[in-house]
Amino acid sequence: MESSFNLKGKIAIVTGATRGIGWSCAKVLAKNGMTVIINGVSDNNMLNQRVDELKELYGVESEGYLFDVSDSNAVKDCYNNIFKKYKRLDVLVNNAGIMIDALIPMISNEMLDKILDVNIKGAIYNLQYASRLMGRNKSGSIINISSIIGRFGNEGQTVYSASKAALIGITMSAAKELAPQNIRVNAVAPGIIQTDLIKNYAADKTMKLRDSIKMKRIGTPEDISNTVLFLSSSLSEYVTGQVIGVDGGMLI
Repeated sequence: MESSFNLKGKIAIVTGATRGIGWSCAKVLAKNGMTVIINGVSDNNMLNQRVDELKELYGVESEGYLFDVSDSNAVKDCYNNIFKKYKRLDVLVNNAGIMIDALIPMISNEMLDKILDVNIKGAIYNLQYASRLMGRNKSGSIINISSIIGRFGNEGQTVYSASKAALIGITMSAAKELAPQNIRVNAVAPGIIQTDLIKNYAADKTMKLRDSIKMKRIGTPEDISNTVLFLSSSLSEYVTGQVIGVDGGMLI
C-alpha cells in the first residue's frame, strides 16, 4: 500500500522558511515528495542556499521568493507565479511571523504596527491567495502556525499574544468558510521550541522553561514539522478548524 505521507506531485508554499520551524517544515514536506516553494524576507543568498539544499537532499523541485508577507502586492505576485507555473496549490504553511517583547507601558506604535502587519495581515494575505488557487481544484490544506502564547498569554508579550490569538480566530472562521470547497484550515500552537528565539536565553531561564514542561524537554522544530506533515497529508483529510497544541504537556 502506498504511504499516506507520499506527497509526490503536490505543491506547497512555506512562508518564513529559511530557518527554524519554517525550514523544518520545508524539509519534511520535500522529504515526502512535495514541490516546495519557500519564502524569506531579508537574505536572498540564504534563500537560494535553502532552495539548493532541498533540491540536493530530496531530489524535488523547489523555488524561493524573497518578499515581506505584509506587502500585499508582493504576496499577490508570488501566487500569480505559482499559478502560471503549476496551475495548483495543495498546502500553505502560514509560518512567517515576528516576536518583539515589551511590557505594556513600553509598547510603541511602531512595534504594534510591525507585529500586526506581519503576523495578522501577512497571514490573511497568504490565506486569501492560497485559497483562491486551492479552490480551483476543490482541495487543499492551510496550516497556520500560531503559538501557545496566543492561547494563554504571557507577561511582556501582549502584542505578540494578540497576533497569535488572532491567527486562531482566523483559522476558525476560514475553516468554516472554506470547508465546502474541501479546503481544510487548521492551526498548530507550538510551546517552547529550540529556535533562534530562545538560543540566547540564560541557562537558568532555559532550565526554568524546561521544568515547566511535563515531558521535561524543550521541543524541536521537527516536533512541529511532523504535525504539519500530518495536516498536509491524506491522514488528516477530515480534520479542519482545529488548534493542535504541540507543547510537551506544558499546559496539562
